Amino acid sequence: MIKTALFVFLTFCLLSPGAGLADTLTLESPQLTPEGRMADAQVFNGFGCTGANISPMLAWSGAPAATKSFAVTVYDPDAPTGSGWWHWVIFNIPADTGELKENAGNPSTGLAPKGAVQSRTDFGKPGYGGACPPTGDKPHRYIFTLFALDTPNIELGIDTPAAMVGFYLNQHTLAKTSITVLFNR
Repeated sequence: MIKTALFVFLTFCLLSPGAGLADTLTLESPQLTPEGRMADAQVFNGFGCTGANISPMLAWSGAPAATKSFAVTVYDPDAPTGSGWWHWVIFNIPADTGELKENAGNPSTGLAPKGAVQSRTDFGKPGYGGACPPTGDKPHRYIFTLFALDTPNIELGIDTPAAMVGFYLNQHTLAKTSITVLFNR
């Protein structure tokens, strides 16, 4: 009986479409340690914070074969706003891209991939805005999320609010993965 059940299970696994071939979307950064403390380089410069406000380098692999573009968001669910805080939104990243260079979140550098759109964050403008939680607050979580999307373009512009972009990202997500880092002051 056990041999029969094992045979059926192994046969099912081996004959299932894509068995053993599924990619797993991964996200890495030399500047971010999962569940570690965010470095001063990625902290905002303003609102009482004195960081360098440089977006980290992000690299990924293992996207589903049907991926037509990517997007990255950075979100702080612990911000004392009632709705969190969007720190970065970049989408329409071409499907043949496997990384965002360090400081690509600064629109004036031109380091973002051609065709990518950085839309408005809760700082009121496009581009990366680093961590800057209230003084004395508990450590906030900064969630860097990579989305593999089933569309090459989301027809939204640089003044689109992050929550609206998030709505469209969730409509087109094939896979996503995140790195969460912490920061307090």
